[in-house]
Amino acid sequence: MVKFTTMKTTNIVLAGTGGQGIVLASRIIAHVAFNSGLDVKESEIHGMAQRGGSVIGHIRFGEKIFSPAIPQGQADILVALEEMEALRYAAFLKPNGILILNRKKITPALAEDKDYPENIETLLKNKKFNVYTIDAEQIAKNLGNVKVENSVILGFLSVFLNFTSEEWTAVIKDSVPPKTVELNIKAFQEGRRFAKENAILEQGSRNLREEKTKGTST
Repeated sequence: MVKFTTMKTTNIVLAGTGGQGIVLASRIIAHVAFNSGLDVKESEIHGMAQRGGSVIGHIRFGEKIFSPAIPQGQADILVALEEMEALRYAAFLKPNGILILNRKKITPALAEDKDYPENIETLLKNKKFNVYTIDAEQIAKNLGNVKVENSVILGFLSVFLNFTSEEWTAVIKDSVPPKTVELNIKAFQEGRRFAKENAILEQGSRNLREEKTKGTST
């Protein structure tokens, strides 16, 4: 698993639909980086969010950042809280970039289920991105509240960035309503745990494939 250090500029794009907590998640990431002593720039683009339209956030951090906008093909990580939004904004991701894909489908207003693209995960993998999947909504449901889905996603993202769990949870505590602090932190920890377990399984699978390749070549 690639892990981004704080010495280089890191570009993260978050994409989803209105009501998924993109704005809050973007601000939490930005505050974690800022509290770590990094220069941070953040921008948000809202579509028809109140109707479930696209919402996208750009976060850039490093030693010195001059512009908040991430050019297409320059994002290190794309975090997509909805599958079609991942496809819509995949052009921002650099070759071999990391794509965190939430397995969630939201049919846009004025569209029908039959209009929703099929096999989005396969389409994204065919673009040679490093795709990591999670069903954050199900994890949030298991915790008792689907509204903490974005905190689950943040936990998953956190394993790719060089910030401590304590740095993340301190910002989450200051960013969410007091009554929801405990639940949001638990959601974050569950997402982080899932990502670590997923990485271990993926690495084991990769090692097995490499051993098989070696075996057939001898």
